[in-house]
Amino acid sequence: MTFLIQQGPLALFAAFLVVHALADYPLQGDYLARNKVRAHTKDKGEWLIALLAHSTIHAGGVWLVSGSLALGATEWILHALIDLGKGEGKFGLVTDQVLHLICKLGYVTVLYLGLVG
Repeated sequence: MTFLIQQGPLALFAAFLVVHALADYPLQGDYLARNKVRAHTKDKGEWLIALLAHSTIHAGGVWLVSGSLALGATEWILHALIDLGKGEGKFGLVTDQVLHLICKLGYVTVLYLGLVG
């Protein structure tokens, strides 16, 4: 169990929020922000690499905060799917961010219920 888990669910959720903000804004950069959207690049391989690279940054943050590789892998998949939906115009920024925060609440919940270590 990581230090943050021992500090309680609010501290853990706050840490997830900080890592999310860092990964979604300064660590994303213009290149990933632009190219993770399929319509913004002609090279579909470049699009997929950008989307997955951005999701990997997020997955690493969840892994570091939670100490759980399983949650990091879950974040990698969910983050990619959510950003794919936003990039395809299925929903906007607010829905995108709410969905990401719901994921973080889910991670806090499963950690405190002992469903993942």
